[in-house]
Amino acid sequence: MESFSWLINLFTSTESVAHIALLYAVVIAIGVYLGKIKLFGISLGVTFVLFAGIVAGHFGFTAPTPILTFVQDFGLILFVFMIGLQVGPGFFESFKKDGITLNSLSVAMILLNIGMMFACYYIFFDTSTREGLPMMIGTLYGAVTNTPGLGAATEALGTLFKDGEMPQIASGYACAYPLGVTGIILATIAVRYLTRSKLEVEEQKLAEEESEDPHAKPHMMHLRVANSYLAGRTLLQISQFLNRDFVCSRYLHEGEVSIPNRNTIFEVDDELLIVCAEADAEAIKAFIGPEIEAEWNVKLEQQPMVSRRIVVTNPSMNGKTLGKMHFSSVYGVNVTRITRHGIDLFAGRNHHFHIGDRVLVVGPEDNVNRIAEMMGNSVKRLNAPNIATIFIGIMIGMIFGSMPIAIPGMPVPLKLGLAGGPLIIAILIGRYGYRVKLVTYTTTSANMMLREIGLVLFLASVGIKAGAGFWDTVISGDGLKYVYTGFLITIIPILIIGTIAKKVYKFNYFMVMGMIAGTYTDPPALAYANMVCSREAPGVGYSTVYPFSMFLRILTAQILVLFFCG
Repeated sequence: MESFSWLINLFTSTESVAHIALLYAVVIAIGVYLGKIKLFGISLGVTFVLFAGIVAGHFGFTAPTPILTFVQDFGLILFVFMIGLQVGPGFFESFKKDGITLNSLSVAMILLNIGMMFACYYIFFDTSTREGLPMMIGTLYGAVTNTPGLGAATEALGTLFKDGEMPQIASGYACAYPLGVTGIILATIAVRYLTRSKLEVEEQKLAEEESEDPHAKPHMMHLRVANSYLAGRTLLQISQFLNRDFVCSRYLHEGEVSIPNRNTIFEVDDELLIVCAEADAEAIKAFIGPEIEAEWNVKLEQQPMVSRRIVVTNPSMNGKTLGKMHFSSVYGVNVTRITRHGIDLFAGRNHHFHIGDRVLVVGPEDNVNRIAEMMGNSVKRLNAPNIATIFIGIMIGMIFGSMPIAIPGMPVPLKLGLAGGPLIIAILIGRYGYRVKLVTYTTTSANMMLREIGLVLFLASVGIKAGAGFWDTVISGDGLKYVYTGFLITIIPILIIGTIAKKVYKFNYFMVMGMIAGTYTDPPALAYANMVCSREAPGVGYSTVYPFSMFLRILTAQILVLFFCG
């Protein structure tokens, strides 16, 4: 037996670095693998790490509290910062057009979640205990499947309670989370029956809307100059008069095909290859001339010109505007299309280049090569993470999150804290970092890796700390109440707001599904929506409300704790 004493010490000597590393490795590995198990097509994912941590903590497989707290907080910071970088570029754009209405419905749903939490607390629980409301806040964030909110609430509680007295709200979260995941999907299905929505009809409506709606996607057409007003005028003059973004990538004049620049003079009967936004196509045709069948494609292939995708990897290009690059006049090439995160964007003059953009450039091969050299076009560069930007952002986020904001009636000044500060700074850096020469690009896989590492470290730490008292709190205490009150918190706001969105605001049911999934920041609900819909509406609804919803979930967690738990 003595020969195995080293192994026993490894599992029992809580002060050793090897024991702590082993503890996190065991909890995270078991949690991740168990999270892959699906019941009725639904899995809990990495959140199962929390349950693995609870089991480890319950049986005394633990680590010193200061170490657990540090790892928990560092994991939370890393997790929310990478979320902020991801949602930052689209955060403010999500409030355009229908985005305002969708985000307003999302805010109403978040407030209803909070209202349901208070209703359940006062109806079902003993309000005389100091830990009752914090436990319900943990239940709330399990019910809405929002782990960053749990982290923000846990951190805020640390300013009000001593370590030995602080409620382990992860117990309430753990009770409510499983039914939260399933409840979101079940409630979304219930909305379909309440509003009498038929999937095939809703999909047909989407098809009709897409055929009628002139999205600002690239549209290519061949036109013949028929407007005599254009004779003798330059491309720049025509563009300024039209006041619409379009690119003339090639033109046929007196039998010769060439690439126009801003000083090219057009004549009647010239033939043009135009790329523009779909919404502008009819106006451009009405002004220039009719659309024609191109008869010079064969001649075009004989010209010394190429069309090539170039990846922006040069940091000096970050944030520069297409209109100020003078590609056509200086280099004799045209940028006709830009792709970002798999989405085609029209190459308008006010477009800001971001690291990672894929640009379609048309022109003579030598000139296109010069543009490629200018833009970087080194995919290997994209694989190198911008570590400096991440830690500069975290540093500023920590300073910003630590600033005290005195609010009358609150026992302690409000601080955005470890979750709110880095999140806000990450959103701002993700959107405006290029203005201060910060390269914020990370590959999707790199962002997800850092997020997942931060998340599992946080969940493992919270679970291990909560494990010691989990049995008394949940099994012997109010665990069943946390389960059914969490289910009520999950489904009732969805039934109310989902029905209003469909019946009052006439949103497509698939858009409503995406909006609900985004408000609850719940990927399984989005996956279910994408499974029943072949179009992009669920993803649009999800991405429209997700950034602001994530921000509100984190902010309201801290406000609830500091206002009502002091």
